[in-house]
Amino acid sequence: MNKDKQPTIKVMLVDDHAVVRAGYRFLLSYHQDIEIVAEAGDGEEALSLLDQHQPDILVVDLTMPGMHGLEVLRKARQREQPPRVLVFTMHENTAFVEQALYSGAEGYLSKNSAPETLVEAIRCIAAGKPYIDATIAQNMVVQQTREKGSLFEGLTNREFQILCLFAEGLGIDDIAARLKLSSKTIANYLTLIKDKLQTGSTQELVRLAISKGLVSL
Repeated sequence: MNKDKQPTIKVMLVDDHAVVRAGYRFLLSYHQDIEIVAEAGDGEEALSLLDQHQPDILVVDLTMPGMHGLEVLRKARQREQPPRVLVFTMHENTAFVEQALYSGAEGYLSKNSAPETLVEAIRCIAAGKPYIDATIAQNMVVQQTREKGSLFEGLTNREFQILCLFAEGLGIDDIAARLKLSSKTIANYLTLIKDKLQTGSTQELVRLAISKGLVSL
């Protein structure tokens, strides 16, 4: 009987590694209630496919060439019929989680999680419930008891992205080329970021980013 058959959850996968997307596709293909309606290798492609395929769930990585996953998330949520968004990434630091949730993500999952957790997260978000990786959620609770508010909550998505790239060792010109902005614009962003975080120099800014786990040494 088909009375109890669940409606299909339409999913779009956004990750810059084709082999990773293939792995997701293989995993999700075993579940009849989930259908991959589109895939994208970067943020620009993802946004161009949204209106055509109208996925229920957008599964998006954060670190991709060009448009950062946070920017994809923000723009996707501004659509007339926005998809629910699950961030699926290697970044487990609470600063990334907070930025994603502030931007409208319904879920956040680490790529270190068990494979079936992705299925669980998609179903949970499709049902209108938030989903956060259990380990990450525990870390957030611990951190929130230690400090009031997020150090980076005053930064925009673009500022946070530039901070991460700068902390990874990219120069102003390199960041400008990756984000398709002028070097002057990037320099202005860095000045603004330093002001917001109350750091006196770029070296201090990098040390702060490293101390908060935004980049691995």
